[in-house]
Amino acid sequence: MNAPIVSFNHVGKTFDVDGFELEAIREFNLDIAEGEFVAIVGSSGCGKSTLLRLLVGLDRQFRGQISVDGKAVTGIGGERGIVFQEHRLFPWLSVADNIGLGLVNEPLSAAQKHKRIHDFIALVGLGDFARAYPHQLSGGMAQRVAIARGLVASPRILLLDEPFGALDALTRQQMQDELLAIRARAKITTVLVTHDVEEAIFLADRVVVMEPRPGRIKQVVDIALPHPRQRSSFDFHQLREELLHELTSDGHYQPPVSVQVRDLPLSFIAY
Repeated sequence: MNAPIVSFNHVGKTFDVDGFELEAIREFNLDIAEGEFVAIVGSSGCGKSTLLRLLVGLDRQFRGQISVDGKAVTGIGGERGIVFQEHRLFPWLSVADNIGLGLVNEPLSAAQKHKRIHDFIALVGLGDFARAYPHQLSGGMAQRVAIARGLVASPRILLLDEPFGALDALTRQQMQDELLAIRARAKITTVLVTHDVEEAIFLADRVVVMEPRPGRIKQVVDIALPHPRQRSSFDFHQLREELLHELTSDGHYQPPVSVQVRDLPLSFIAY
């Protein structure tokens, strides 16, 4: 087996809140293979977003070790890109210029940056909007710009923190399809944090279910459903019920027993 691209080893995190230590994460251990799509699900406050901040290098105060390619994470690095729930675009910059911010620290010529930016504008399907401004974009288009900005420096790992949480249901599903298409083209290792079990099943190769605070792994579930996945299929629905049960219960999941109801009153019979 190849060495994992990402490893969390005995990771723990506490915050100082009004002079008291609040334990956010306890003994988190996880290996992620190159090219894998892992989703982390759990209730609010279980440490999901904190784990991404630690992995991207925004917070260096934690116990244990996080490594990328066998090297300890000690700060922000070009091999890791991140996309947040809010697109965080600068309103006075065009789509191309917002994406170009992802190349600020890259040792590229102006011509190389221009080509890279327009390659990624095309990758996310916004070729006609390079000179548009954020207020001229829909929510889904703005989030595509944010994804392009996260990808433009060609990171090996893309981190997604509730990237579609602010979108309406239809746009959210469209963006999930778009993310799978982008990922297939970019061949990138992806870590998604979400509270949406259906989203995790639809997108991920594995789903990590977190315990409430302090965040710990309750279960890791392999998602063996072939792509494209059908949300209406029995297998998808069964997995959704099992994961929801893991999030909300302490016991083992028992599939519901089918009950045959006989002798219904005539008022319950559909004509």
